[in-house]
Amino acid sequence: MSRTEAAPDQALGDLTERLLAGLPADAVLTDPDVTASYAHDMASFCPAGAPAVVVLPRSVEQVQHVMRTATALRVPVVPQGARTGLSGGANASDGCIVLSLTKMDRILEINPVDRIAVVEPGVVNATLSRAVGEHGLYYPPDPSSWEMCTIGGNIGTASGGLCCVKYGVTAEYVLGLDVVLADGRLMSTGRRTAKGVAGYDLTRLFVGSEGSLGIVVRAVLALRPKPPQQLVLAAEFAAAAAACDAVCRIMAGGHVPSLLELMDRTTVAAVNSMANMGLPETTEALLLAAFDTPDPASDLAAVGALCEAAGATQVVPADDAAESELLLQARRLSLTALEAVRGVTMIDDVCVPRSRLGDLIEGVERIAGKHRLTIGVVAHAGDGNTHPTVCFDAADPDESRRARESFDEIMALGLELGGTITGEHGVGVLKKEWMAREIGPVGIEMQRGIKRVFDPLDLLNPGKLF
Repeated sequence: MSRTEAAPDQALGDLTERLLAGLPADAVLTDPDVTASYAHDMASFCPAGAPAVVVLPRSVEQVQHVMRTATALRVPVVPQGARTGLSGGANASDGCIVLSLTKMDRILEINPVDRIAVVEPGVVNATLSRAVGEHGLYYPPDPSSWEMCTIGGNIGTASGGLCCVKYGVTAEYVLGLDVVLADGRLMSTGRRTAKGVAGYDLTRLFVGSEGSLGIVVRAVLALRPKPPQQLVLAAEFAAAAAACDAVCRIMAGGHVPSLLELMDRTTVAAVNSMANMGLPETTEALLLAAFDTPDPASDLAAVGALCEAAGATQVVPADDAAESELLLQARRLSLTALEAVRGVTMIDDVCVPRSRLGDLIEGVERIAGKHRLTIGVVAHAGDGNTHPTVCFDAADPDESRRARESFDEIMALGLELGGTITGEHGVGVLKKEWMAREIGPVGIEMQRGIKRVFDPLDLLNPGKLF
């Protein structure tokens, strides 16, 4: 074996030996077949490297040991949760330590008086939601992957979900954090109290930072009283513009739905094809609205009237929870159905002002025609967060190229309409170029300056965001 071949092996041996000095053997994975399975998240078109080692710590002290080792040896670290992300933010870089936090999965406290929960980063969103529900409490953020995604990952990407129109996104529920910094020091931010304005809001700085500033090892989360069971209404429209007009009427009318979702005709057709939902083939858009108020039936009636005034061809309010769940089933199947169209999807995450939602959907339809692609749009219509979903055959180079070009054109359209390139998925690798366009050179300079303060050696998730 030559010296050039031996050097990487020696370096890996040194790294592994140092890590094992503070971690149990089963927490350090070096088998290339195993480590390769941790190389990437669920995003398309995002490069991923080969990690040198994967570590699965179970305590704060073990995370500190990993970061001290990484700093001493100048090895990059890529933090990961459940890898359900859609921007490449958890993708490995060559020779890195993948720091998987899924084993730190304890709910440490649920406090009904203070209405907080204290959790480790590996707690699954749905697990927390059910646990606090037993105390009559509610943790609102509910990403579509809530049965798999972790709280740490939700914090890293500032994720949202179906209920954001009423309850807001993850950032609004993170009160405090314990964070292991790049050099292994432990820092606490924020508070456990309902109020608190001491110093800069470092907690909000870490939310959405995609693991580039520090490793979240504990979070204090705000809870709400558990709301009544919601009731759902479905409204069919013969034009997407009419459905978007209904959204504007609902929001301008002062209504506060717990859910307001829109599916365009491409998505409706895909769901019909896969699940035989029985939706009319003439449906150009389907709008779903829900209320979890004390009298949801009257709220649905008011919203139904607004939908009819906007041109709805049919309005169907649910009478009970079971009917509500049936109406929501089409929305829950949307992404699976679109994936079945061509085998692979590329899910965009453009957020626009509600008043420009119709322009976005119309523009996506033009882009789909231009590139000869199927692109369905599902949207959290109540907050303008759209998910144009490009369907393509990954084995066809030309179709893959057109898919990427259409994706970029949709992001450009979002910015033209006064929106943002990402509402809840994050930047990661996929949208680095577009983040620079959105926030400009001065904004990028300031963000890089913040990064240098927390991570002067650029070890934490390098190559992401900018």
